[in-house]
Amino acid sequence: MTTTSQGVNRNPWAWIPTLYLYQGIPYSIVMTTSGLIYKTMGISVAALAFWTSLLYLPWAIKPLWSPYVEVVSTKRNWIIITQLLLGFSFIVAGSVMPLTFFFPLTVALFAFVAISSASHDIAADGFYMHALDQHKQAFFVGIRSTFYRIAMLTAMGALPLIAGLIQEKTGLPPVTLQVKAVPADQYLPDVAPEPAAAVSGRSAGIFLYPGEVRVPIFQKGISEIDTALAWISLSAPPSPGEKIVLNLTHKSGSRDLKLAKNQSGRFEFTEANWNKPVIVVFTVDHNLERSASAVYRITAGNIAFSWTVSLGILGVFLLLLGLYHKFMLPYPREAKAAESVNLRVYGDVFVSFFRKPGIIAALLFFLLYRFGESQSIKIATPFLVDSRASGGIGLTSAQYGIAYGTIGMLALTVGGILGGLCAAKYGLRKLIWLMALSMNLPNLGLLYIAYTQPLPGDIAVYGAIILEQFGYGFGFTAYMLYMLYFVGDSKYKTAEYAIGTSLMALGMMLPGMMSGYVEEWLGYQHFFVYVMLCTLPGMLIIPFLKIDPAFGIKKVKNEK
Repeated sequence: MTTTSQGVNRNPWAWIPTLYLYQGIPYSIVMTTSGLIYKTMGISVAALAFWTSLLYLPWAIKPLWSPYVEVVSTKRNWIIITQLLLGFSFIVAGSVMPLTFFFPLTVALFAFVAISSASHDIAADGFYMHALDQHKQAFFVGIRSTFYRIAMLTAMGALPLIAGLIQEKTGLPPVTLQVKAVPADQYLPDVAPEPAAAVSGRSAGIFLYPGEVRVPIFQKGISEIDTALAWISLSAPPSPGEKIVLNLTHKSGSRDLKLAKNQSGRFEFTEANWNKPVIVVFTVDHNLERSASAVYRITAGNIAFSWTVSLGILGVFLLLLGLYHKFMLPYPREAKAAESVNLRVYGDVFVSFFRKPGIIAALLFFLLYRFGESQSIKIATPFLVDSRASGGIGLTSAQYGIAYGTIGMLALTVGGILGGLCAAKYGLRKLIWLMALSMNLPNLGLLYIAYTQPLPGDIAVYGAIILEQFGYGFGFTAYMLYMLYFVGDSKYKTAEYAIGTSLMALGMMLPGMMSGYVEEWLGYQHFFVYVMLCTLPGMLIIPFLKIDPAFGIKKVKNEK
């Protein structure tokens, strides 16, 4: 238990899970879900990739203002204030989505969210170290990392799910399009339809021609035609000044049948162009050798409204969580009078961190421990959902969601809790090798299914996902514990811990940025071989780490 200044005991279970659940949500929305938001709102890939990547900056440079968080006010106050600011920020971001200039406004708001979230991370991590003794820090480190990961999976799933349901229930009735890969002798090119004529009183609907698209299978030297066309427009004009946006997305079936690379799948119609059909080009993967089919869905829901509601719900949830923490967070001894921040404080923080014994080994560990995982985590998802002809497994969206949202989530939770329990009993020094192997060896599961390509429902696929998630939950505990140990009882441990997490961010960001290019060069099979090699540098550093054997182990009662 943790005793507050009012004498009320606070069980860490009452606030640690929710605190780190909160910590993971803003990061996930800004770094991942924002790309989906902008893509569905018609922003170019180049623009959204540039600006969402730039938004990562506050988390990477947060040590620059961590001394300010360290000495001005209390960590508890920083947590409450930033949580309330984040809740309101998401509500405001949702409210501007229907505006024509939503993009620069939301980028600015997400930048504010990123700065506030990075500040919240500094305060929350410092609060954790102040509110718990060494043993409890070790016990709960697996819990906090587990709930942080759950927040990421939830934010990347729940928010798009709410938006998708709203989009399906608003706008024009959706239309499905059957796309088939057929032998070249069964392919007949279609002729563009005539523009529709306006009919008085007729409401707009989605016009599609033809009802079924047949794409010829590519045969090098025999028949090298690999595309087919469809035409989409409206059946009647929209209201004056109204813009109707149609979105064409893959619903089910083979992923070897896909939109051509220059196709966005998003089409805008107004009263000026409603009856001018846009051409949709479908292509077939050149590795496909037999007939296949896929179903595409055309929707015209109110996309801006869907994100307004989704972000609004998220903002309200975060506000309620902030109010919960207002009453449930304890008041540890760190509540001191404010201290001025100057260059001397910044200098003291960085000198204290970089003059610690064993700093070279620690820096290499922070940067390289997740060198393999930082790349496999970026490629695992496209590998699992990519077409079998392209070397993937071919999971549908539903299968992927079930795998990670149920059994994957359960494995992650068990791994994280078990990691904390074991660390609290045996200490970090005894477990660090086991945890490092747990983090890295599950990549063998992905390597195995990359070479064997089991069917999507095969137990081997779900087994690989279970190992990946359990291994992360158990193995990541070592990383967080060593960071806590390295910072120790320093005067500026909150700011120093922020430096450590910033190094972790760099260790994830830089390899992750190049992972896609490496996969394109090597292919899925050889990529996961390469990932296994990338796990070695982080483990080779471990023998050079100096760790107290007693760190994290609960002291017996008669110990002083």
